[in-house]
Amino acid sequence: MKEIALFLGQGLFILLVSPLVNGVIKKTKARMQNRVGPPLWQPYLDIIKFLRREAVTSVNTSWLTSITPYICLSAYLVAGGIIPLAGKQILALGDIIAFIYLFALARFFLALASLESGGSFGGMGSSREMMIATLVEPVLALGLFGLVALAGTTDLAGIRGAGSNPAGILALIGLMVVIIAETGRVPVDNPDTHLELTMVHEGMLLEYSGRQLGWLHLAAVIKETVLLILLIHLFFPANPSWPLILILISLIVKIMVLGVVLALIESVNAKMRLFRLPELMAGGAAICLLSILINSLNGL
Repeated sequence: MKEIALFLGQGLFILLVSPLVNGVIKKTKARMQNRVGPPLWQPYLDIIKFLRREAVTSVNTSWLTSITPYICLSAYLVAGGIIPLAGKQILALGDIIAFIYLFALARFFLALASLESGGSFGGMGSSREMMIATLVEPVLALGLFGLVALAGTTDLAGIRGAGSNPAGILALIGLMVVIIAETGRVPVDNPDTHLELTMVHEGMLLEYSGRQLGWLHLAAVIKETVLLILLIHLFFPANPSWPLILILISLIVKIMVLGVVLALIESVNAKMRLFRLPELMAGGAAICLLSILINSLNGL
């Protein structure tokens, strides 16, 4: 019972912190552009606004469109819940492979739901999302399984801090490229765009409204936070002997720092053309592969 309570508490922590992380990123981008920008709590207000409105769905849709926001939200929360924030596994629900498949599950349902309504922009966003996914997943596999090979296990608790070595810096850079692509940020995508022809993730949400759109926006910010938490777990873990409250405080600080780094990357880059993304992903894969080779040479 205690383990279940800790698992639910960890999910609640991620649920509450995620909009703040998104607010920090937006505020940092605005400051770098000499703008005041929205307040840090604006993502909370936006999500609450959507959740208070009734959803309007097309007559061409089925239960798939209705259930997709809850599947996405649940998949990301479970993925965040299985990361051992306190240094040990709370519930043995899965390892790093299950973590990857939870993200793939959410992407699969969201792509199907965007196709179901029959809209042209939804289909365009879905096809682009799947193309990006085929480029991102090999880089993600190289980055993560290089650390898995070093730790000798796929257990999330076992690979804690596996990237805390000189070669881990390369894996960190490669996985940062993955996070930028997974969260749809510049230069891969622009989350703030309103031009349908350039939308990727946002294009798949055009047929949603009201509380369903609110759940999807909440799922998107949770996905972003969970990926940052995974990065911290692999490369910058806290001392497990610390009190839980100190671990959570240090985790929040590290998440905010990484959020500022993401905002800086967005601010100094322009969105690249869609067909140049393979070059970016190939660079990320090469960096992750170099990290694996260095770790292999050190092990000889």
